Amino acid sequence: MIKINRTHTIIRLAFVLILISTFSSCAKWDEFKQYIDEGEIVYVGKLDSVKVLSGNERIKITAEVKPDPKIKKALIKWNDGKDSLQLDIGHNSVIEQYIAMPEGIVSLELFTIDDEGNRSIAVPAIGRAYGPRYSAGLTNRLTSSAVIENNNTALIDWQEMDMSAGPIGTEVRYIANNGTTKSIIVKVDDMTTSIVDLASTAKTVSYRTLYLPQKTSIDTFYTAFYELGLAKDVTAEYLKNYTNPVATSSVSGRWGIPSDWITNTAVRNFRDGSNYFGGVDHWFGGPFLAMEAGWSEDNMSSIVNGKIYQIVTLPAGHYTFEMDIPDCTIGGDFYTVAALETEIPNTENVSTALGFLKTSSPGTHGLKFSLMEAKQVALGFVGNVPNKGAGDGTFWRINAVRLKQIVIVQEIPVLHDK
Repeated sequence: MIKINRTHTIIRLAFVLILISTFSSCAKWDEFKQYIDEGEIVYVGKLDSVKVLSGNERIKITAEVKPDPKIKKALIKWNDGKDSLQLDIGHNSVIEQYIAMPEGIVSLELFTIDDEGNRSIAVPAIGRAYGPRYSAGLTNRLTSSAVIENNNTALIDWQEMDMSAGPIGTEVRYIANNGTTKSIIVKVDDMTTSIVDLASTAKTVSYRTLYLPQKTSIDTFYTAFYELGLAKDVTAEYLKNYTNPVATSSVSGRWGIPSDWITNTAVRNFRDGSNYFGGVDHWFGGPFLAMEAGWSEDNMSSIVNGKIYQIVTLPAGHYTFEMDIPDCTIGGDFYTVAALETEIPNTENVSTALGFLKTSSPGTHGLKFSLMEAKQVALGFVGNVPNKGAGDGTFWRINAVRLKQIVIVQEIPVLHDK
């Protein structure tokens, strides 16, 4: 049997461990000595409060330079270091630098440098530039209505906007009553705009919507200008004798013949001796335009395709021909018509007209039609009004008519001015 001296074994193991530790320490010292031989590492103070602000195919970098007198330059790198920019700076200052940048997200590294070329540690930053792709998705604000009131004040009602793309307002341009072009900014949360100094000849305004993709963006983006036609009351320009009290060319008691309106024989159904009258009723708050038959066995005969109308020449535009009906036989065979003729058609042929609307109930009614070029148009009314005997009849009254026009406009090119 072999006896092991434990004391000798422990001494030998301790000696081996000391040798290993000595060799390891020498190796680490040699590595450290290598750096000492190359010189001491010098770090320059890094930039502080770095911000990257978005713009239109550009960015703006802002940063604070620490009060380190060794700082002489700043180095900005992006595109994985393939692109860079070096700036002369002073310590304890602020950097504001614009850099042209294609649309998209950009990752940057920023350094400071001293006179000997020593750099600070990198300060990373991420930013974004916007451009054509962003602009292509921008939409102009929509309107609910746009009208010119009788005092020549333009009223524009706006629809709400989707705020996700960053709309900040709408610029409205118009011709003022002093002949100059004016511009106003409508806040994005304003729902109504009033223009009190619109030129009396103006029938349109132009507007575009302004966007900031981010609240801190350095550039404002714009949609194309859109020319908006205003609904303008042009009644006085094209129609005559259009409201109560309606003037007459001849009268017999309650009934008269309206001036400036064409009436056919069927409308003139009140007999006074050898003369006939009709088209205007002086009772019940008149005189207003009217057709009536009945309440008599020997007078006020049935009206078949009775017509009251005017012939006018209108320029291209979108039109609304309105009428106020204070009272009528509800459900009667009455129509409001716009026709490209010198006469409005019979009731059985109203579908051939430029536009028609059955208007057989009290209230305000509006007939819409459009002209792509100047045309002669007959505007008026046609109806069948039966005589139901001495105790009954049929009637239709019109207190006033109005003609409103919206000029046909085209979008005009994008304007890039700020």
